Amino acid sequence: MTQELGFILASRQLQPAHGDGGRALQHIVVTDKYDGTPLGEVALAGPEHVEEAIAAASAAREPLARTPTWRRQVALEHVARRLQERSGPFADALTREVGKTLLEAQIEVARAIEVFRTAAGEAARIGGEVQPLDMNPRSEGMWCIWRRVPLGVCSFITPFNFPLNLAAHKIAPAIAAGCPWILKPALNTPLTALMLGELLAECDLPRGTFSILPCTHETADPLVTDERIGLLSFTGSPAAGWALKARAGRKRVALELGGNAACIVDADANLDRAAARITAGAFGVAGQSCISVQRVLAHRSVYGALRERLVARTLSLKVGNPRDPATAVGPMISVVQAQRAADWLAEAVAGGGRVLCGGACQGALFEPTLVEGVPPTAKLACEEVFAPIAILDEFSDFDEALRRVNASRFGLQAGIFTGSLPHALQAHRELHVGAVILNDVPTTRVDAMPYGGVKESGAGREGVRFAIEEMTELRTLVFSEPRE
Repeated sequence: MTQELGFILASRQLQPAHGDGGRALQHIVVTDKYDGTPLGEVALAGPEHVEEAIAAASAAREPLARTPTWRRQVALEHVARRLQERSGPFADALTREVGKTLLEAQIEVARAIEVFRTAAGEAARIGGEVQPLDMNPRSEGMWCIWRRVPLGVCSFITPFNFPLNLAAHKIAPAIAAGCPWILKPALNTPLTALMLGELLAECDLPRGTFSILPCTHETADPLVTDERIGLLSFTGSPAAGWALKARAGRKRVALELGGNAACIVDADANLDRAAARITAGAFGVAGQSCISVQRVLAHRSVYGALRERLVARTLSLKVGNPRDPATAVGPMISVVQAQRAADWLAEAVAGGGRVLCGGACQGALFEPTLVEGVPPTAKLACEEVFAPIAILDEFSDFDEALRRVNASRFGLQAGIFTGSLPHALQAHRELHVGAVILNDVPTTRVDAMPYGGVKESGAGREGVRFAIEEMTELRTLVFSEPRE
């Protein structure tokens, strides 16, 4: 084992080698997703630790809310600075525990740094307004001010695919807003979250402000149901997310869920740019992103030329060891998930789909794959594949293309390559998605922008400013001037 890690509980790190209060702790082994070698042994939090974390966060609610903005900014800037200083070890951890290529890991670290820096700025912009109320004789002489105040304790559940940056998207806004929090990271990728916790523990924040608890779903149940928690923010699968929301009671729930993102290539699109961006959007992170390009709809007049470019680019991608700088596609998170993707591909082919390139699977390595002629009822067309597979299809009418994008029960993001301003505006008006990305792929996300989906793809928005809005509530003060 390379290391043995405790969880972070109420701003203190437990030492699993000694247990907690004399009790032996359960452990899990985190493995390298490329070669399966052990990376570390992580202690699992138990029910008593979850209760302690919730109680500590509840006790920290008022002290953190009273913490002045400048101190919260100092904490956020400290984490950004320390992430920059330790960018190498963090990138290495992501490459090993997730299977990301070295470049993908470096980009994720850079994005997390940006999130904490952005949050430091937004912390000073949590303001309010003055509103006159004298719009009728009854309220003459009255006016009000309102401000945003912290919602309270937040619980965060994050997935395996971006274990650092998706944690940052919840943690940094919470600190900016003044909300204590508890994070449950994915059990197959907890190392970077715990490393981030070590940086947070260096900050001058009230005791109990945060806990990072790798634990089972059963153990984490109070993070969903406990009434002391004001907000649950979950990123993961739609099935899990909506089930959690149904059990969350009166607390606010923010869901960032999945999709089967579509990209439209119009008749006048720049095909070289479209092919380059679609290849990157479909096969980056081995296709394991909720906004990976899964469906490509190209105008009939350019379909053949685009297909040729996409196949050539896909075949040029090197698959293998993510620590090799030449590797473009690393392993999927597990052999089980790679085999699931292979089964979905086989189903599509049995229904008439044709594999244009790729399709082979060896262990957790899955070749980047392009398929055409996939039946609309096949899982590859209507579910979230979360693998390096994209399907190609053609359209003859732009209205038809929009209808086919909207036919999905998901609605996270969509991309459109076009030189037509009317088509761009029509797509923005009519596509039932959280964001339309013009002349780029739906995989595009700038961390400051509002991000989230509609339909089965989620509820609420992330992006630092918008996550702060989710984690705060309005409080109004009404003034009534003395009247004769």
